Amino acid sequence: MGVTQSLGLPPGKGSYPVGCTDVMVGPAQKGLFFRLFYPCVPQDGAEQPTWIPRYEYFCGIADYMNLNRKWCAPLLNMTFGSCRIPVSWDASFQPSSHKYPVIIFSHGLGAFRTAYSAICIEMASRGFLVVALEHRDHSASATYFCKLDPDAPDGPGSRVHEEWLSYQGVPKDQKEFRFRNPQLHQRASECVRGLKLIRSIDNGKVPVNLLRTGFDLSALKGNVDLTKVAVMGHSFGGATAILALVKEAQFKCAVALDPWMFPLENSLYPKVTKPVLFVNTESFQTPESVAKMKKITTTSGESKIITILGTVHQSQTDFTFLTGNLVNRVFQTRGTIDPYEGLDITNRAALAFLQKHLQLKEDFDQWDDLVEGIGNYIVPDSPLQKSSL
Repeated sequence: MGVTQSLGLPPGKGSYPVGCTDVMVGPAQKGLFFRLFYPCVPQDGAEQPTWIPRYEYFCGIADYMNLNRKWCAPLLNMTFGSCRIPVSWDASFQPSSHKYPVIIFSHGLGAFRTAYSAICIEMASRGFLVVALEHRDHSASATYFCKLDPDAPDGPGSRVHEEWLSYQGVPKDQKEFRFRNPQLHQRASECVRGLKLIRSIDNGKVPVNLLRTGFDLSALKGNVDLTKVAVMGHSFGGATAILALVKEAQFKCAVALDPWMFPLENSLYPKVTKPVLFVNTESFQTPESVAKMKKITTTSGESKIITILGTVHQSQTDFTFLTGNLVNRVFQTRGTIDPYEGLDITNRAALAFLQKHLQLKEDFDQWDDLVEGIGNYIVPDSPLQKSSL
């Protein structure tokens, strides 16, 4: 057995201990798969889950980066395979009289449900129930679904078969928008279905978790505040969050982390009337992309655009904490800002925005200035030129 490594992910800074579990429900590919982060009962010596849960994800990362999986996947596995995240696996849910608001989280292109654990942990530690989806539109580096075996010797459902879905790039004979836009709509629909599933569980209709973890989903019943629901995502997931905000009335607002605006159709922008917080990195966005964001801020007066200086696109993912590794140097997973400080700014701005638009009775308004782009390493709108950080 290898020695367990520390990924460097910070624990949540809120008052709630954080637990997590994996949930897979529904028929085959049309079902849902997500990691659930939640406030939990304190648990000494609890198991911490691995960051990248299966070897197949290393193969998928290699495919997404157009690298040979025969050498890349084993190297990634050797480097990160034993890394764990600072939460309690399958810990008991902490009931609450005030009920928990909900965030549905959408990952970026080539990512997966655990790639934003740092942000999800922080949100859960602040009293949110976070549903981190793993999309089944072939935009994840890899994902899988389970099919019940009707001929299992111990009866139907006593055994399941796994089928994997691999990442798919744009076919050579197809325009990128025509390929990505349908994926975007599937992803947004999965966000909506994720919310409907939580609503169903809260009403006492608990589905079968095909993964058969030790977590009792029925514990959520009566503990979810379905009047305070937001959608959040990074890159392709940021665009997904914006579209989901339009598709589902129950989403009150969206937090779009460095969103990839390209896959959104132009006809959508006038329909975005609810608040969106755009938290951009310094190096990723183009003037054309920012102009699309400003169409939304024009339609929705409560929407805001801020940029964190010294950051790169991967600064809002867990990969930014892989400092000192060859992977970081080659693939530019961190900028010039300290990654922990960058994460704090991202989380605090999001929390302040969520408090206002979900009408939370917390102290997150202490970071209201960040939403206006006021503070160290942060500016309103988008800088016209690179900073010297």
